[in-house]
Amino acid sequence: MSKYLFLIYATLLSISCSQKQIMTEQERNMILSGDENTPFRVLTVDDAADSLILRTECIDLDFKADSALIARLIARMDTTMKAENGVGLAAPQIGILRNIFLFVRIDKPGNPVEVAINPRIVNKPDETICFEGDGCLSIPGQSGNSVRYAWIEVEYLNAKGEMVRERLEGFSRKTDFTGIIFQHEFDHLRGVLYTDKLYEEL
Repeated sequence: MSKYLFLIYATLLSISCSQKQIMTEQERNMILSGDENTPFRVLTVDDAADSLILRTECIDLDFKADSALIARLIARMDTTMKAENGVGLAAPQIGILRNIFLFVRIDKPGNPVEVAINPRIVNKPDETICFEGDGCLSIPGQSGNSVRYAWIEVEYLNAKGEMVRERLEGFSRKTDFTGIIFQHEFDHLRGVLYTDKLYEEL
């Protein structure tokens, strides 16, 4: 495990019971170790140290206290996601155990990339569906069918720190699967991978 990742992991374990914390010095150093065009290394389950971090629950960000640092984090995550040809990227995938992720809006013209800070899923149906071909940048070379919800109602802070409340739908790769992307990335913040939710036919 690299020095940065070890220090972040150890620090966040000690404060995991807290609801919100300002960025640590280790997190700050990691985020500022490159400019906006410098991608992070994506953690993978193939590495034991990486896997430990990917399985750790994240904590909330303090947007007001760390807005400038969060902006740099978002920019570098965007660079990383595009370099990896992903449709979503959560902070723990780059070694930052914080509740923030990027997701592509398949449901909007131009498919813009948006950010969800301190997200919550506040409502969902009782029934689940099978989403075909789920995959993850942290589990390279694999895919599988996962158990998901056809829609979710969510709330989160956007890149400006504004509260967003909306209903996300879509569960087909042929049309729209924005809601699935959100669920997948949200799971990362809880230390959950899509392989934990593989669909099993009866």
